[in-house]
Amino acid sequence: MNAVEEIGKRAKLVTSDVANLAVDIRNQILLDMSSALVANWQEIVAANKKDLDAATQLSGPIRNRLTLDQKTIGGIATSLSAVAMLACDPLAGPYDNWKNHTGFKIVKKTVPLGVVAMIFEARPNVTLDAAALTFKSGNAVILRGGKEAIESNIILTNILRNVLCKHNLNPDIIQLITDTTHDSVNTLLNLRDYVDVLIPRGSGQFIDFVVKNATVPVIETGAGNTHIFVDESAKQDEAIRVIHNAKTQQPAVCNAAEKLLIHEAIAGEFLPKIVDDLLAAGVELRGDQKARSIDSRVIGASAEDWDTEYNDLIMAIKIVHNNDEAITWINDHTTHHSETIISEDLNHVTDFMNTVDAAVVYQNVSSRFTDGFEFGFGAEIGISTQKLHARGPM
Repeated sequence: MNAVEEIGKRAKLVTSDVANLAVDIRNQILLDMSSALVANWQEIVAANKKDLDAATQLSGPIRNRLTLDQKTIGGIATSLSAVAMLACDPLAGPYDNWKNHTGFKIVKKTVPLGVVAMIFEARPNVTLDAAALTFKSGNAVILRGGKEAIESNIILTNILRNVLCKHNLNPDIIQLITDTTHDSVNTLLNLRDYVDVLIPRGSGQFIDFVVKNATVPVIETGAGNTHIFVDESAKQDEAIRVIHNAKTQQPAVCNAAEKLLIHEAIAGEFLPKIVDDLLAAGVELRGDQKARSIDSRVIGASAEDWDTEYNDLIMAIKIVHNNDEAITWINDHTTHHSETIISEDLNHVTDFMNTVDAAVVYQNVSSRFTDGFEFGFGAEIGISTQKLHARGPM
């Protein structure tokens, strides 16, 4: 049995330990974890610096997501406290119940999944989000982060495990795979004897690899080739604000906008305005021939651009004839994450909302709102882009 299989075995053995914890105990442990992160922020920053020093090839936005400082750690600690303070216990009910025609009583009960494996890239915040949400819902978790964040993930996991020990709980409720080779990934994807569900977080290419190669059940999340369509009836100043936020606020996240579609009736007037705004924000703009003929500051887009999730300050622009062409184009290129129409035309909005195949569809709203906390769920484990189980922030 190799090291990853041993981690899986140990996780399976402690599932009943965490599933049977009373909610007040689970909540207190989460609050103690939050306090421990704040108390150890300097050690976390020191470990994170080792990751940053080694991450010389990462783009600026990805590097920003890797970075942990005192303020970031404080924010993450606050999010753990928020999970603890969520009003509902996901295991407590109330449960639906009914009797069949013979009087046989049936109760539909919520139970923990068991062992949840999270596999993700250079995002140490996922280590803490995943640990908190799986623990709150009575599950054991196996974490496998990317090599870019290994030092950060080790210290974060150790802090959480120490809190479990102080509460006389088995620390194997939360485990980290420290082997960052492809071998550990391949083993985890096929650990059916021990892992009940696998949740990948990362780029579209990474998630596709996991989905195609895993024998463990997978909840597909997160890849965001996200579009904004500016209809001819759009309020243009409002459209610029929405696009600016969706593209530039945090360009390396899955709910950042990557593509911009503009109705041809307003393209001559609107395109130079949005080009002015985005270029001033440092965004590289690529586009089709129509976009380039209107504004020469837009460089040529390749065929690959239309299906690329940039995770960077890059955006591709296409001019479309009408609402129907925008919908068709989006459905051909979407990753089913979040799609936006900016329009005042009720018929166009209704068609867009009813026809675009995405987990979240917006009118006049930035796609950056696709988030469990923003939706009022308190937190999220990921954005599900599939149709089985949950869809959207979960």
